[in-house]
Amino acid sequence: MSAARPEAIQDHPLDSVLQAVSVIIVNHNAGELLAECVGTALAQAGQVIVVDNDSSDSSMDRLASRFAEEPRLTMLCEDKNLGFAAGCNLGLGLATQSHVLFLNPDCILAAGSLRRMVEVLESDPRAGMVGGLLTNLDGSEQGGGRRAMPTPWRSFLRAFGLSRLGRRWPGLFHDFHLHNQPLPDAPIAVEAISGALMLVRRAALVDVGPWDEAYFLHCEDLDWCMRFRQHGWKILFVPDAPVVHHHGHCSRARPIFVEWHKHRGMVRFYQKFYRHQYPGLLMWLVKAGVWFRFGLISAYHSLRLVLKRLGGRGG
Repeated sequence: MSAARPEAIQDHPLDSVLQAVSVIIVNHNAGELLAECVGTALAQAGQVIVVDNDSSDSSMDRLASRFAEEPRLTMLCEDKNLGFAAGCNLGLGLATQSHVLFLNPDCILAAGSLRRMVEVLESDPRAGMVGGLLTNLDGSEQGGGRRAMPTPWRSFLRAFGLSRLGRRWPGLFHDFHLHNQPLPDAPIAVEAISGALMLVRRAALVDVGPWDEAYFLHCEDLDWCMRFRQHGWKILFVPDAPVVHHHGHCSRARPIFVEWHKHRGMVRFYQKFYRHQYPGLLMWLVKAGVWFRFGLISAYHSLRLVLKRLGGRGG
């Protein structure tokens, strides 16, 4: 499918609020969830762009079959996995509307959620980015949808379980995950939201610049949030815009690969934004701690794989 023409998008019977949104979905082996995700996006947006990062499953074939006659859907298939940030930037090259929603292929938009996010974005001219309420399958709030920046100090606290002391001393032991706090009654400003659900004003995007493609997977959303705030744009969390997120659906098959890029992204994020704020020795300890954590997690996944194989032989 080729890129949808702006005039074709305008002909679709959506009102002007939703017409103004291009949805970008970067897919890699999302399976049946991709078509469901795209279906909910098409019901609420003027344009949907799917960038496929060399999927080996049938997700793109199913999508093409289900929406074969949909002019608002654009499919771009790459012959190698370029990473999430690069996929988002490719989608941006095809986006035609004034607002852009970056949506994970394992996210399912609830009816009316996109409209609510657009309303909040347009209510404040300094709002550059908004995110909705990411939920688990049981309806509980998922971590990451609203958060503070994971500074080296906050990451240290969380790694050693000290962030729990924040209940008594919130000023010193502040956790960067905010989903354990009471859900606010109205949209609030936060330091960061999740790249799984991120509605961006095009004017802010032009001001800040595209995603940093030096990140392959994970932490690129934190990078973008940091840069938006550095440029003076607000980031808002919208509690009454729910979206079900099947967290980790696309990464379960390669946990060590995902963890490698997650920890590599963490190191890049710290070096890029905090190296001038922390002494060199402390930054070295932070990086050592990141890779030590990766080693522990890798050992855990490797042990699980060995036990699984042994259990299969025993059966």
